[in-house]
Amino acid sequence: MKNVAIITILFTFLIACNTNYQPRETVKISIEKFNIDSASIRAIEIVNDSSVVYATSNGMIGIIAANGKLVGAKKIITDTIVPHFRAISYTKEAVFALSIENPALLYRYKNNEFELVYKEVHEKVFYDSMKFFDELNGIAIGDPTDECLSVLITRDGGKSWGKMDCKNLPKISAGEAAFAASNTNIAIVGENAWIVTGGMKSRVFHTPDMGLTWKVYDTPIVQGKSSTGIYSVDFYNEKQGIICGGDYTDMHGNYANKAITKNGGKTWEVVSENTEPKYVSCVQYVPNTQGKEVFAVSDNGVFYSKSSGKNWEKVSDEAFHSIRFVNENIAWVSGNEVIAKMTIK
Repeated sequence: MKNVAIITILFTFLIACNTNYQPRETVKISIEKFNIDSASIRAIEIVNDSSVVYATSNGMIGIIAANGKLVGAKKIITDTIVPHFRAISYTKEAVFALSIENPALLYRYKNNEFELVYKEVHEKVFYDSMKFFDELNGIAIGDPTDECLSVLITRDGGKSWGKMDCKNLPKISAGEAAFAASNTNIAIVGENAWIVTGGMKSRVFHTPDMGLTWKVYDTPIVQGKSSTGIYSVDFYNEKQGIICGGDYTDMHGNYANKAITKNGGKTWEVVSENTEPKYVSCVQYVPNTQGKEVFAVSDNGVFYSKSSGKNWEKVSDEAFHSIRFVNENIAWVSGNEVIAKMTIK
């Protein structure tokens, strides 16, 4: 009898683990806005499970709590330079913000104090995105200043950063770069990172070991102009991923601007061809939905997919640059002079 009971428990457990999630047939959203004057906000991340930390185009770094209260905000000026932030990340110890353009400035923010932990001066410098694998290892990427993408690595929790030598990275193609649209040029799962590019070539760069080794894969995403390519990437697990983008000079074009992979980025399948969403600034999987529910945002509005990105419906005309999820029912979004809390019903 004891063995029968154990088998029954195990069988019940296996059934529960293998239960297929049924995505919501349709969703409705409500948006609570918080104005951020005179700034574009493309860099947001969820902290403490529900609050959002943000960095702006005019040098501000701030935190908004789940209840909408501004916890703190501080403006950075270094040698009369007001950094234009489009990348932000964090550990349990500190928040990190990275500016675009020359000079590139990377700040560590802890206990209401800022420390400049990396500076790069180069006429071609332009950093796009930054994320951490864990509490010690982080990565930031930018446009090439040489024959490879600019890749910064930290192994000490962001206290110091070093730029990878091009001999250890795949070569970039002529006219290939990245877009600082929503701080989602990088997707991380475990020790894996995927980096996406655009321009004359639109490809996916993959490292399985936190930047030690790399492979690069072609994609069918629209490419061939400086404004075309992949603007955003997300992976639900080590195999399932999605890339979105298009052409920011043609917001209504929707040719080859969305693709999915089932093999870790080695090959990609174009989806939702010639249907909405058109140009996409940011795409993110909804947590706890087995990779079936996805949201995308851009100046064209907010879009929802219940089919892992294969088909979409428009759920709002509101324009946003970026989106991050707290859970399957709450997300934060950001755009021009606004951060908003989005509730999904």
